[in-house]
Amino acid sequence: MSFKKFGQNSVFTNTMRAYPSNEFVIFNSKVYWNSVPDQSGARNPQVRNVPPGHVSLYEYNIDRPEVATGRYIGTRSLDIQDNGRIYPWISKDTAGSSFKTVSPTSYQNEFAYGDILTSKYPLSASIMRELITTPYANTASYNQHYVSMRNRLNFYGAQSPHYKVTSSFGDKDKQTLNLISIPSIFFGSQMKPGTISLKWYFTGSLIGELRDTKHNGELVQVGPKGSTGSGSIAGVALYNEGFIMLTGSWALHSTAIRLTTGSSAVNPKWIYFGAGAQDGVTTTTAGATYSSASFGLSFKGTTDTQVMTMLAYAPRGLVNYSNNPTFLKYDQPRVYYTSSQIYEQPSDIRIKNTVSSAFDDYEVAFKRQVYISRVAIYDKNKNLIGIATLSNPVRKEEDRDYMFKLKLDI
Repeated sequence: MSFKKFGQNSVFTNTMRAYPSNEFVIFNSKVYWNSVPDQSGARNPQVRNVPPGHVSLYEYNIDRPEVATGRYIGTRSLDIQDNGRIYPWISKDTAGSSFKTVSPTSYQNEFAYGDILTSKYPLSASIMRELITTPYANTASYNQHYVSMRNRLNFYGAQSPHYKVTSSFGDKDKQTLNLISIPSIFFGSQMKPGTISLKWYFTGSLIGELRDTKHNGELVQVGPKGSTGSGSIAGVALYNEGFIMLTGSWALHSTAIRLTTGSSAVNPKWIYFGAGAQDGVTTTTAGATYSSASFGLSFKGTTDTQVMTMLAYAPRGLVNYSNNPTFLKYDQPRVYYTSSQIYEQPSDIRIKNTVSSAFDDYEVAFKRQVYISRVAIYDKNKNLIGIATLSNPVRKEEDRDYMFKLKLDI
C-alpha cells in the first residue's frame, strides 16, 4: 500500500444549493406530506412513531415499541426505567446541565442531586394553522404570535405595501388573520420566492388558488379563471421566517360549511384555508360539513450543503503494487531469514502475470498491472478516516495516469 499526500490544489470546498420540493395535503384534520402514507403496524400504531404529515428529527425509534424491559438507568431500582426506546437523559450534578424545557426554578426545587432527567424521541414537526380573530386590540388583549411579527411585517413593507401592519389595504391589528407556520426543517434557510402555491378545494373541486406571481411575497389569486377574487391579493409570505399570513375575506363559494370550532357555518374564504392543520378543528368540533373542504400547500425550500472535493492521483509508474494475496504467484517457496539483527525476505518472489490472451495454450509476456478497488483517506497521523469503494475495480497499468474524484458532505 502506498501513501500519497494531497496536493495544494487537490482539496477544495464548495457549496451545493438545492431546492427540495414540499407538498402538503390537508383533509379531515389530517396532514399528508409529500404523499407519505399513514403507516400503521403491529408493533406501533405508527411505524414512524410520528403522526401523518410530520417529519421525524433524526428518525429515531422507527418501528420500535414502547414496552418495559425490566432494566433501569442508574444504580437504584427507583431510577428511570428503560422502556425499550432511545431517549435522552441527564443526571443532575454540580455542572448544572439540563434540558432547555426545564426551567431554572424547576431544576432547583423539583430535582435532587443524582436524579435522572429524561426527555422523549422522536422529535417531530409539521405545519400549523392558527386563526387569529383579535390580533391586537390593546396592550391587554392581543395575540402573541402576531405581535412578535409586527416589526418584521413593517420591515418587508419596503418590498410590498401589503406587508405593512397599517396601510391603504387595511389594518392588520383589527383584521381576522390566518397564520400558517412552517418549521425550518422543511425548507432549510428559506422558502424559494415564487414557488408557493395554495389551493382551496370544495367537495373535490378547485375553488381558489394563490401564487406569488411577482416573486415579491404577494399571494395573488390566479385561479380558477374568472372566479370571485381573481387577481386580488389574499395575503403575504415571509420566506425567510417560514410564515404565510392570509387576510383574504371574500367568499370563494356560495355554500356555507362549518370551518371553525363551535361556530356557525361560513362561506369558504382564504382566512379559513388549512382548517384542521393542528388547530383543533375536526368533524367532532366543527360538524360533518367540515369534511367537504380540503387544502393543498406546496413550495420549494433552499438548502446549502458544504461539499469537500478531494482529487486522489495514481500517476504513471507508481501505485503498481497490491496487498491482495493473489497478487503474488501461488506456490512459491518463501524462506524468510530473521535474527536479532536482521530480517530478510526473498528477493526472487514473482508477481502473478494477470495479462490474459485470447488464444489457448499461449501465455502473454509479463506486464505489471494492478486493479484499484478502494481509495482510503488517512489523517496526518496515518489514522484511517474514510474509504471510497469503486463499484467496479479499475485496471491500472504502469504507463497510465488515473485521478479519483472523491466528494464528502460536511
